[in-house]
Amino acid sequence: MTRGTGGEIPESRHGWGRVAVDMSSDERYLELKKRLATIHDLSKVSALLSWDQSVMMPPGGAAARAEQMATMGRMAHELFTAPEVGRLLDELRPFEASLPYDSDEASLIRVTRADYEKAVNVPASLRGEMTRVASLARNAWADARANKDFARFLPYLQQTLDLKKRYIDCFPPAAEPYDILLDDFERGMPTADVRGLFSSLKAAIVPLTARVANRADAVDDRVLYGDFPVDRQRAFCLSVLRRFGFSDAQWRLDPTAHPFASNTCITDIRLTTRYYPDFIAPSVFGSMHECGHGLYEQGVSLSLERTPLARGASLGLHESQSRLWENIVGRSREAWRCFLPELQAAFPQMADVDLETFYRAINKVQPGFIRVEADELTYSLHVILRFELEQEMLAGTVRLEDLPEIWNARMKAYLGVDVPDDAQGVLQDVHWSLGYVGYFPTYVIGSVVSAQIWEKARAAMPDLPAQFAHGEFTALREWLREHLHQHGRKFTPRETLKKVVGTDRIDVGPYVQYLTTKFSEIYALAPARTAS
Repeated sequence: MTRGTGGEIPESRHGWGRVAVDMSSDERYLELKKRLATIHDLSKVSALLSWDQSVMMPPGGAAARAEQMATMGRMAHELFTAPEVGRLLDELRPFEASLPYDSDEASLIRVTRADYEKAVNVPASLRGEMTRVASLARNAWADARANKDFARFLPYLQQTLDLKKRYIDCFPPAAEPYDILLDDFERGMPTADVRGLFSSLKAAIVPLTARVANRADAVDDRVLYGDFPVDRQRAFCLSVLRRFGFSDAQWRLDPTAHPFASNTCITDIRLTTRYYPDFIAPSVFGSMHECGHGLYEQGVSLSLERTPLARGASLGLHESQSRLWENIVGRSREAWRCFLPELQAAFPQMADVDLETFYRAINKVQPGFIRVEADELTYSLHVILRFELEQEMLAGTVRLEDLPEIWNARMKAYLGVDVPDDAQGVLQDVHWSLGYVGYFPTYVIGSVVSAQIWEKARAAMPDLPAQFAHGEFTALREWLREHLHQHGRKFTPRETLKKVVGTDRIDVGPYVQYLTTKFSEIYALAPARTAS
C-alpha cells in the first residue's frame, strides 16, 4: 500500500480533522484505520475500568466509576458516529470493491460500515446514560445478591429496561422488539430462529433428561464436596489452564462474584472464577469456561489489533469456545486421565477416587438452582427460562416486583427445584445489571455450535481424545486458531461458521447426539423406544 500526499486536515468538533478532498484511497483507508484505533483504545480502557470494578475496586468508587464509564462510552460513540467516519466509508466503496472479500482491508471497511449504520441511530447521550446506569446497577446487583434481597436491585433493573426500550425505539420496527437486542450479541439471527432452535432442543433433551432421572441414583458426586482450600484450588486451576494455553506473561486469573473473561488487547487476557472452600467443581469448570473465551480473543490475528475486527464474530461463537473447553474437553474422561493425578496431589483426600467415579461425578445430571453450575442436560432449560422472561419484561406482561416469584415458579415447573432465596434465584446472574438483555440465548447457541465444531475437529484429528489423556491440548487449540480464532470479526457469524464446519446452518443434531451418547453410557440407559 502506498501513501499519497493529502492536504491539511483542519480540526473538527469531534476532535479529528476533516477528511481532505484530495486524499488517495490508501490515505482514506489509513485515516479510517487511525480513527478506529483511537475508538478501540477508548473501548479497551472502558474494559479495563469494568474489569477493575468487578475484581479490585472498593465499593466507595462506584459513583465515580459510573461517571467515568459514561464519559468513555459517550466519547467513543461520538467519535465513531462522526460524519467524517461516514464520509470515509462512502468514499472507500470503490476501494473496497477492488479488494478480495476476505482481505483485512475489505473486511474492516465492510464490518465498520455495518456497525456505523447501526450506531448512528443511537444518540450519544443515550449511549452514555446506558453505560452510567450499567455501572451503578452492577454494584447494586452485587449488594442485593450478597443480601439475598431483590428489592435492592429492582430500581436499577427498572432503569435498565426503560433504557433498553428507548434503545429499541431508535431503530425501525423489527418483527419483534427483542430482535434488536439479540442482534447486538448474535448479529443477523432473529428471535424466531432462536425460538425454533430451543423448540428442537427441548424436544430431544426433555425426554432424555426424564430417562436419566429414572436412574438418578446411578451416579454419586459426593467426591466433589469436602475441604478444598482456595489457595490450592487456584493453583490446580492454573495448572489446568496452562495446559490449555494460559501463559503467565499474557494472562491473569482472579476471583470475582460472577465469572467472566476480559481483555485489553490480544496479549492481555484476564480471566476470573469463583471459589467455594467446600466444593471443587465451580472453580475448575468456571476457569475452563472462561479460558475458552480467552483462547478465542488471544487467537485473533495480530494484524487485526486496534480495529473493530479484533474480537469474536459473535457471542454465540464465543460461547461455543467456552462451552467446548469446559464441557466437551473439560468434562471428558480422557482429559481427567491427565488431570486427576494432579488433583489428587493437591487434595490428598481424593487419593482413593478412581477415574470412573470422578468422571461420573463431574457429569452427574441433577437439576439445580445455578445456571453456571448446571449439568449439560439441564443447562438449556435455565437459558430458556431467562429468554422467556426477558421478552415478557420488555413487553410489560410481567411486573418487575413479581419477578422473584415468577422466577421461582418457573424453576419449579421446568427443573423441579424450590429456590431458597433471591441470590440463588433471580439475582444469580450479573447480565441484567450490565444491560445485557438479549445475551442469554447465545449460551445455548454456543453449546449447539460447540458440538458441530467438535465433530469437525475430530474428523480432522481422530486421536484428539488420546492426546488429551497425555495432557496434550495444543493440536485442538491450534486447529481452532486456524479455522476460527484468527479471523476475528472479519466475517458474519454465519460466514464464520461455514468456514469452520462447512455449513452456515446451526444444527442441533451433533449436540443432541453428543448428549445422548455421553449420558446413555454414564447412566447405562437402554436404547430409546421408537414408535412402530
